Order: sequence, then C-alpha cells, then structure tokens
Amino acid sequence: MPIRVLSETIAAQIAAGEVVERPASVVKELLENSLDAGATTINIEIRGAGSRLIRISDNGHGIPADEIPLALERHATSKISILDDLYNLHTLGFRGEALHSIASVSRLTLTSRYQKESMGARILVEGGKVLEVRPVGAPIGTIIEVAELFFNVPARRKFLKSDATERRHVITLVSQYAMAYPHVRFQLTLDGREAFHSTGSGNLADVLVQALGLETFREMIEVSPLPPTRPDLPPIEVSGFTTTPALHRANRSQISLFVNGRGVNDQRLTFAVVQAYHTLLPASRYPVSVLLIQVPPEDVDVNVHPTKAEVRFRSPEAIFTAVQRGVRRAVIAQTGTAAIYYGEQEEEVYDPPPAYSSDEDIADQRPATLPAPKQYPAQMDFDFDTPAPGRYSQQRPADETDLESEDQVESDAFYPHYETPTPPTRRPPTEPDDPTAIPEGIGPPKKPRTLPILRVVGQISASYIVAEGPIGMYLIDQHAAHERILFEQFLEQYQARELTIQQVLDSGSVSLSPTEAHLLEEIQPILAEMGFEIETFGVNTYRVRAVPAMLADQDPHQVLHVLLQDSESGKVPGVQTIEEKILRRVCKAAAVKAGQILSHTEMQGLIHQLERCENPHTCPHGRPIMIHLSNKQLEKEFGRT
Repeated sequence: MPIRVLSETIAAQIAAGEVVERPASVVKELLENSLDAGATTINIEIRGAGSRLIRISDNGHGIPADEIPLALERHATSKISILDDLYNLHTLGFRGEALHSIASVSRLTLTSRYQKESMGARILVEGGKVLEVRPVGAPIGTIIEVAELFFNVPARRKFLKSDATERRHVITLVSQYAMAYPHVRFQLTLDGREAFHSTGSGNLADVLVQALGLETFREMIEVSPLPPTRPDLPPIEVSGFTTTPALHRANRSQISLFVNGRGVNDQRLTFAVVQAYHTLLPASRYPVSVLLIQVPPEDVDVNVHPTKAEVRFRSPEAIFTAVQRGVRRAVIAQTGTAAIYYGEQEEEVYDPPPAYSSDEDIADQRPATLPAPKQYPAQMDFDFDTPAPGRYSQQRPADETDLESEDQVESDAFYPHYETPTPPTRRPPTEPDDPTAIPEGIGPPKKPRTLPILRVVGQISASYIVAEGPIGMYLIDQHAAHERILFEQFLEQYQARELTIQQVLDSGSVSLSPTEAHLLEEIQPILAEMGFEIETFGVNTYRVRAVPAMLADQDPHQVLHVLLQDSESGKVPGVQTIEEKILRRVCKAAAVKAGQILSHTEMQGLIHQLERCENPHTCPHGRPIMIHLSNKQLEKEFGRT
C-alpha cells in the first residue's frame, strides 16, 4: 500500500480517540472550558447516557462572535501563546484540541455571547464540517450541545459500557469537579431527573455532604495546611477532608486528589494518604479522602498525558511529605493517638514507594509470605448413609443438654475402635443396632457426600476447627467453611425462589452519595429478588424494610453500603453476574467470624453441612477452606517411618 496523507476528517477522528473515550470525557472537556471561562453556575444535562445528548450551559464570560468558528479549529486556544506558558498555567485547558475533537465525532451546536457584546452567535457542526454560523440572542455565557456522539464512527460505540455505567462515570466526574470548585454551583440532570447539585457556597463541607452522603461526611475530619518543614521547599498547601479510622473502604477509588484545581491520578500521592494511616487501619483497607493541593504553577508539569490526568512535580518529595504530614496530623489530632518519634524528629519524613507498574502494586509494602497452596487429595467416593445435616445456626442453643449428638453416631460408625467419652452434662446418645443405619425420624441425605466423615477434635485460636478423618487430620477455617455452606444454600433457594426474608424493626433512613444512589437503582431489582425491600425516602435517601433471613442480626444499612461498594468496585475474578457477586457478599457478612468460640455441637453441625457441599475445598471467594495432613505425613513428622 503506497504512503499517503490522511484526510483532515479521518485524522481528526483518529485524534479524537485520545481525547474522547466516552461521554464522560466530553463532559470533562466542556466543564474545564466553562471553569476556565470563569463560570459560577454550570448546568449539565445528559440524555441517553450521553450518547444521545450532552448539554452544558454556563454563565462564564463567553466567546466573541467573530472567534466562534476559530474556537472549533484544531490547536486553537486562548490559554497559551508560547511554550513557556505551559510552566505558568492557571487554567485547566491549554492544548486547544477538545472542541475540535468532539465536533469531529458528533453533531455539535455552540451558542455563546461574549460579556462585552449585545448579541451572541451560534455555530452548527456535523462530523467536523461547519454547516451554519449565525447571530442569535443569548444570555452571557456559553451553551454547548453534543448530539449523537460517535454517530459517524459506530465502531467506537461498541466499546461503550452499559448506559448505567456511563451515567455513573458522569455522576462521579461532576461530583469531583464540584469538590475541586466549591464556589461554583453545579447541577446535573440525567434523563430529566436531577442526579446531583451543589450550592456554590464556597464551603467544601457542603459539597461533600452532597457528593459523598451525610453519613460518610459525619466520619470525616478537616485537613488544614501546615507550614513547610524547611525554608528551601516550595510553598505547598494541603487542605480538605479525610475520614477517621472508623470508616474505610476496600479500595483506593475514593481517594480524590486535586492539584491546583485539576483532578489527578498520582499513585505516589495516593500512597502518601494511605501511609498517613499507618497502623490505624486494617490491612487492605483505605480511607475516603478529598484533598486540595496548591503548588506554584512553575513547580508542576501538566503536559504529560492527553487527558491531562497525570502531572509531574519538580519536588515530588516535598509534595509527598506535605500530603502525608497534613493527613497524619489531622487524623492523630482527632483520634488522640500519639505520634511516633525517633529521638527528636517526628515520623513525618518522605518515604516514597518504588516505581510500581500499576495501582494494585502499591500496598502496605509488606513482604508476601503467603504459604504455597495445599494439594488436596483426590475426591473419595464415600457411600455412607448418614443423617442429613440440619442448617447450621450462628446462635448457640439455649440448652446443649437437649441436643442429640448426631456426630457421635457417625464417628462410632466409622471409628468403632474409639471410645469417645460422653460428657456428663449431655444426654448419652442411643446406639443403634446397626451402626450405619439412619436414626429414626431422619430421612435419607438430599445431597451426596463430597468429604469423608470427619470427627471434630477441637478448635484453635477460635478460628480453626481440628477434625479427624479416615486418612489423617483436617484443619478447617470456620469462616470460610460457613461462607461456602451459606453460599450454596442461598444460591439454591435463590434459584428456586424460596428465600426467607426478615422484616427490619428499626428501619431508619440511610443517605447515599449520588453515585451510590444511582447504582442502587440499577441493582435494586436484583436485591429485591434476594429478599431486600428498599424504599425511597427522599433525594438519595432510602429505607431498608426487609433483608434475607440470614442477615437478621446484621446492620441492614451497613450491609447495603458494603453491597454498593462491592458493586461499584468492578468485576471480581470468576464472577460472571452481579447476582453472584451480591450472593458472595451477603454470605460473607452472615458467616460466622474468625475469633468466635464455637461449642462442640456447633462445630460438628458445621462439619456435617460442609461434607454435603458441592465444593467443600474453597470458599466462594476462592480461599482454601481446609488443610489436610495425611497419616503418613504425621508419621514422618514424628519420625515413625
């Protein structure tokens, strides 16, 4: 194929791929233009998740009528004129590519009136071609309508996610800019319904209540600027809010960082926030933080990435230390935890992580010492007629003396040479004539056995059950085992539509962030099928009326928050549907916890049900349930071979 120069239309559509990835990308570029124009009120209207219509209007200073056609040309900008201006930027935009790229893949209408003019002008562009330019009456400011996004590049539309996902990206983006600019009034409407608004009062706390929800904000503390530690460092101000150690999340997605009003993705600064909570948060848990970082424009390079989401600092150590110090001081002052000192110097020094290749690589910098996975023996076909296991209960029986020791029947059937002593406080079991016969009143097992008969020996660390089998010893994680049992039971009931629900007596209201509220509306039909009854109680406020019976002793609002966090965090490996993801989380919340002391009867009941599970070796999240030590391994360890 001969070398040729691409047409301007094709080149523009290709270049648009770097700037316009999805509807939220369009909203981002247009919001930045409005903010650079000095707008104090910005209205965003979205229809069809943004692929049908994006309409943004502002009260900024507007565009002069004679410059409107020029504003849609590539590399046309009023932000910079020479290269050195890049190192003294006071605006969000500077490349002059956004409007040109958006117009090349949509039907764009731009209406604007400059503040010093009495008339406005309107331009119509379709696929990068100007159709009309004419004067119109308009208020001071700019209105941009982007219709039929990607109409001329249908292949790009195939890469868009579901409408719910695209709307969620827009909600998150608008709330982020509202937090970075609390003095600007933002209003977002999705398909005719208000999804988010901020007052524009200039108070960041007001925005956080709207963006994160009142319940989250109640657990947040203010981060105030601190003086620099050395006179030679550039002036750096870190302000905002962060949560107390009592509230944390499973990922870093709710750590929002803004540098000079620009939202950035900086792994090292995110790590600085996490490190500020060192020893204050559980492992793999992260705070909710909104931090506004002000640095001299000449000390930051914003011309790093096409989306302007990444920046470089002239003094990264100073920025890291300022963020870490500011957050640490605020948290310690609120919790009353003593700071750690080495001699006379406080532990607030730069300790950046190495250059990681991805965000997931930045953790607590603890060495990975996980043991190698155990090799489980091949499944054995044990054909014993044993009592059908009853449902395991988290609650201990009121009187253990009234319980039949079914585990004694099974253990005697398999281990006739053992003489298991009967506790004097328990009623001795009746020994049947046939050790393998099913006790009277109990039907045949509904599920085949997937494990050999196990006899409970005891419990270690209130977390692991020690059991004996025909070919050795088994150590069983009680939480993982119960999680697997509940998952298979719940899944079976869910598929048969035979779930039992429990009404919530104290159904107080719960306030959600706009993103969480939108996500809840998306998954509410699925939650209803699983036994959750949730009703609207105001703007982004809900009441939980009923929950699945297995969650009767859990805080329903806390369970709801966790379900939404898991649904928002993305796909879990091995999970095909949102239903399965919710099932796993519900069972995890309801399962018996590590550290809970169980009676012998409770442990044996748990083992009985595990023996009938379809997959008794791993929990629904893939962690191992048991470790098996064969008799030969034990003999070898004790030098008997």
